[in-house]
Amino acid sequence: MVFDPDMIRRVYAGLEEKIEQARKLLGRPLTLTEKILYAHLSEENGPGPYKRGDNYVNFDPDRVAMQDATAQMALLQFMQAGRNKAAVPSTVHCDHLIQAKIGAKKDLEVALDANREVFDFLSSVSNKYGIGFWKPGAGIIHQVVLENYAFPGGMMIGTDSHTVNAGGLGMVAIGVGGADAVDVMAGMPWELKFPKLIGVKLTGKLSGWSSPKDVILKVAGILTVKGGTGYILEYFGPGALEISCTGKGTICNMGAEIGATTSLFGYDGKMEQYLRGTGRAEVADAANQVKVHLTGDAEVYQLPEKYFDQVIEINLSELEPHINGPFTPDLATPVSEFAKAVEKNGWPDKLEVGLIGSCTNSSYEDITRAASVAKLALDKKLKARSEFTITPGSETVRYTAERDGLLDIFEQIGGVVLANACGPCIGQWARHNADKQEKNSIMTSFNRNFAKRNDGNPNTHGFVASPEIVTAYAIAGTLKFNPMTDTLVNEDGEQVRLAEPTGLDFPPRGFAVGDAGYQAPAMDSSSVEVIVDPRSDRLQLLKPFPAWEGTDLKGLRLLIKARGKCTTDHISMAGPWLKYRGHLDNISNNLLIGAVNDYNGKTNLVKNQLTGEYGEVPATARHYKKSGVGSIVVGDENYGEGSSREHAAMEPRFMNVRAVLVRSFARIHETNLKKQGMLALTFADPADYLKIREDDVIDITGLTEMAPGQPLTVVLHHQDDNTESIPVNHSYNEKQIDWFRAGAALNLMRE
Repeated sequence: MVFDPDMIRRVYAGLEEKIEQARKLLGRPLTLTEKILYAHLSEENGPGPYKRGDNYVNFDPDRVAMQDATAQMALLQFMQAGRNKAAVPSTVHCDHLIQAKIGAKKDLEVALDANREVFDFLSSVSNKYGIGFWKPGAGIIHQVVLENYAFPGGMMIGTDSHTVNAGGLGMVAIGVGGADAVDVMAGMPWELKFPKLIGVKLTGKLSGWSSPKDVILKVAGILTVKGGTGYILEYFGPGALEISCTGKGTICNMGAEIGATTSLFGYDGKMEQYLRGTGRAEVADAANQVKVHLTGDAEVYQLPEKYFDQVIEINLSELEPHINGPFTPDLATPVSEFAKAVEKNGWPDKLEVGLIGSCTNSSYEDITRAASVAKLALDKKLKARSEFTITPGSETVRYTAERDGLLDIFEQIGGVVLANACGPCIGQWARHNADKQEKNSIMTSFNRNFAKRNDGNPNTHGFVASPEIVTAYAIAGTLKFNPMTDTLVNEDGEQVRLAEPTGLDFPPRGFAVGDAGYQAPAMDSSSVEVIVDPRSDRLQLLKPFPAWEGTDLKGLRLLIKARGKCTTDHISMAGPWLKYRGHLDNISNNLLIGAVNDYNGKTNLVKNQLTGEYGEVPATARHYKKSGVGSIVVGDENYGEGSSREHAAMEPRFMNVRAVLVRSFARIHETNLKKQGMLALTFADPADYLKIREDDVIDITGLTEMAPGQPLTVVLHHQDDNTESIPVNHSYNEKQIDWFRAGAALNLMRE
């Protein structure tokens, strides 16, 4: 089935003219990224060309996608926007609220019962505003989008950082906060600083144990978790043509872990095959008519250094499988060196659990490659020595894999098939004994591995690899193993070796599904009611944030000075807190509970300057708020990396935190703070982070004359009666300053 064919036809009909205009404007050949961005410019823009990494530009995305955890807050905001229907095709996907515990069937039943109020709300609000609704169990948002909605040359935004997965089908797909989604659904343009470009040239061909996952694991090791911030990665070269469409999706998906705005590949034969294989021959035919515009100009790829800000080259024929981690997705180690790294670093070498799936690696190809390893292990009388779980990406993938006998193979080696949902990848995992907080190791084919990410245990060492590598290690049961060279002892006491994985891009008999889980919105929604119980502890209607008082901010108290890595998981944890994603007051009780206090090295223990006592971060923030005192959060490098969750910005705003001052921001989080009327500031001199003292009373001056590119001043009133002033920078443009003055971007929209 092809969704929104008229919209796709409109995009393609105007593509040639818009790209030719951009080519004349820039006076040179274009990258694919530039073609798509310039083809989606809003009429509100001034004359180009636009300077990469400098100019804020307005765009008109083609569609919006939201997952259930972030959709709640996004749609609660949309309900305040005064619109009757979403202005662009939009969808909601219920994939985050299903906890993995026993197995797919039982876990889904429990989730449907426990979250009925939220699912009913999302279903009814989608029905009311013309939004497509994918029911619990339908699949993980990004796999479902790739199978049904993504199309080459399009542009979409989604309220999840891994929206970038759709780059595997040649789309500029960008993760955003809910307020950005509300803008687009309300028919307004969406703003983005024009990104810089990194070209990744792929040569050679993957073989043996190496897979598309290893491409992005290698890139993450090169660029680190913040090396892609402000950039779009465009993959090209003969090696790119050899990678399957879902493999391309895997590479783009995990680009979020390097901070990239998004990643994408040009349209090719693999994408055409995938479109036809997923019932979208009509889209493939349309794309073929404009395919010259769905890839970068030939001159760009011949001299990439001339057109990209940075170029990386990877020979796939020489690429070794990698394992990244623990605790950060950019610590990349080739498999041949991994056992030595385990020994050198004292990582627990017993593998407790292997987990495959997630939005990153849950396609039919992924499952067939992992199943081939499992089948050959069975043939050689081996079974998994670690716990082993499998998460299909969608009901279509699950149904087809079950029909083809693949899931049975996993179960025969001791695996457990989980629901088609995010599950352990986002902390929705009722892992037994995790509360004991013992040191242990797990290996996943997921994308993130921050401390506490999967099971809440800070001592769980999470390693990230391809599904086939995870399967091999789960069979071995130890990290001191190399599937390319080492042998294992089977049930008969024989030394046997695992064979190289093999896989299929598509099922030989085609995809099949009973009920894909889609609910179309009502044609006439005038009688549809969206009800939120005022007594609910899961859902809460929003009240507008107050406007700026028109003066400098004086007498702020330091809520916390966060040390080191502080992701959105640290600011607003997932796991058990997901159930409060639609209730701002309740979820604010997890504000910054995972951040490390620089003054005592502890989490969730900060000094209350009004009482002199130490307490939990949320309780301290609430005390300041109740006392009419504003507060400030200070952070380190790449503050707010990770998930797009705007709760990490809405919670401090709700708790009367007036500013966040850091060494540097992750892109999405900085934008989310701006949207909610917060001050997102950076130290002009990163070393000034060290000047902030635990008992400081802090002023922010220059706000009455706040202007783009003009620094502000932070005044530190130390307890020894000394005063120190430090310059701080911001990246606000005129429109974003108006958001701050109004108290939030939504306040302006409402007006």
